[in-house]
Amino acid sequence: AIAEHARTPMLYCLLDGRARTSTELAIVAEVSPSTASAHLATLQRRGLLKLQAQGRHRYWNLADARVAAALEALSVVAGGERAAFVPNTPARLREARTCYDHMAGALAVALHDRLFALRWLKRTNETDYVLTANGARALGEIGLDIQGARVSRRRFACACLDWSERRPHLAGAVGAGLLDVALRRKWLLRELDSRALRLTPAGVRELRGRFGIEA
Repeated sequence: AIAEHARTPMLYCLLDGRARTSTELAIVAEVSPSTASAHLATLQRRGLLKLQAQGRHRYWNLADARVAAALEALSVVAGGERAAFVPNTPARLREARTCYDHMAGALAVALHDRLFALRWLKRTNETDYVLTANGARALGEIGLDIQGARVSRRRFACACLDWSERRPHLAGAVGAGLLDVALRRKWLLRELDSRALRLTPAGVRELRGRFGIEA
């Protein structure tokens, strides 16, 4: 379902976490509205998309964070094996972008690594993490809803392989919470109609002071 040439761009368009209409997705896929509707119905039946009605309008979203993680992981292997990895992602997307509801890109990978260096995160297995007491306290102080993340029905904190950096960034409820905090406190700003995120001067100061990240 994912590999069909018209469906792939529609799915990846939705990786920024924003909803789209079928007309907008038809333009992205370069197909007619009726053809796009047929593809979207297939993706909905396969459990990859969900449809939300709001008044007279109907909007499409990825079904959940697991679909986003699968798309991100497929991006890593899509080109086959390479002798040496050379990133060719556009600079503004490589620096910081959304991966569904959490942060991706070089900044997100650096944050992931610093959380371990500070011993705020620790592994329970290869891909799942928990917060240490110090980590829960520090992230709670900046406004992350730790208790809400703990009772969420999704994974608490986990690795998501970054397609531009080929290293993990932080996903799960904690990853989503960190992006929410960064946007609310205006450390990051969303680019219009793009997955790209722009780091603000306040964000540069906070990342340096709180996490020791030089951005």
